[in-house]
Amino acid sequence: MSKTATDLVVVGVILGAHGVRGDVRIKSFTAEPEALFEYAPFLSETGEVLIDPMRARPAKDHFIVTPEKPLQKEEWDKLKSTKLNVPRDVLPKTEADEYYIDDLVGLDVFSGGDTPVGRVKAVLNHGASDLIEVQPTPRGKPVLVPFTLEDVPVVDLSAKRLVIATFEIWADESKPENED
Repeated sequence: MSKTATDLVVVGVILGAHGVRGDVRIKSFTAEPEALFEYAPFLSETGEVLIDPMRARPAKDHFIVTPEKPLQKEEWDKLKSTKLNVPRDVLPKTEADEYYIDDLVGLDVFSGGDTPVGRVKAVLNHGASDLIEVQPTPRGKPVLVPFTLEDVPVVDLSAKRLVIATFEIWADESKPENED
């Protein structure tokens, strides 16, 4: 069963082989990491089955997975950084003020409501909380904005837009110690 890329959502990534017996290391992108396996099998971006897990055990920040069809260590290592997808229709419906990252990437970004400033390039999380990475238009360095209700009060998926309350504050690259 092949799915189109628009029907698929990225839920994890291959980190490489684990040992020489055919196991693979997988990092989960789901809110609850272990929930990843409820959505298996994992597909390539073209919709072909990459991994159908038989067993998984937690490691430090990833899972060690024994797949239905094990590959050699070198084969898994070649697939390192390959994103794992699942069909959108197997994922749970989002609640109010909950979004899938795939739904946010590409949204037009506005400052204060009506001033266009760029597009959502990515949604990042480095441990503390989610950050919206905005690519300003027409050019400029990407700007990181905390994905909080205070900083991003409006996400309108139907209009394909997101509003940042005060984009100028986050885009300001001046150093506070230079101000008097």
